[in-house]
Amino acid sequence: MLAAGPPSPPISFDDFMKVDIRIGRIVEAQPFPEARKPAIKLVIDFGEPIGRKKSSAQITRHYQPETLVGRQVLAVVNFPPRQIGKFMSEVLTLGVPDAEGEVVLIGPGHEVPEGGRLF
Repeated sequence: MLAAGPPSPPISFDDFMKVDIRIGRIVEAQPFPEARKPAIKLVIDFGEPIGRKKSSAQITRHYQPETLVGRQVLAVVNFPPRQIGKFMSEVLTLGVPDAEGEVVLIGPGHEVPEGGRLF
């Protein structure tokens, strides 16, 4: 099992509110073989006014593209886009490490409307 490490230094509630974490639904998922580390290209629909955004996620250990479509996930929607090879990742899809350090996606326990903000 991997150690989680010490907690980060305290931040204010205002600092937390600067990070815009929203729920979206994966509407497209494709292998991303050109990535340096195995990844999957996602298109996630956050509803209006955010719309559809692209993300590259290193989630190949536990997920196959065909099983991801329709799944709700949490993502940071207000980071600047990041170029990953020829792909522009627009949001950071969130997950936590399993016992081996592989990503497990984070999502709600029940269906919720797309675009809802984490608080």
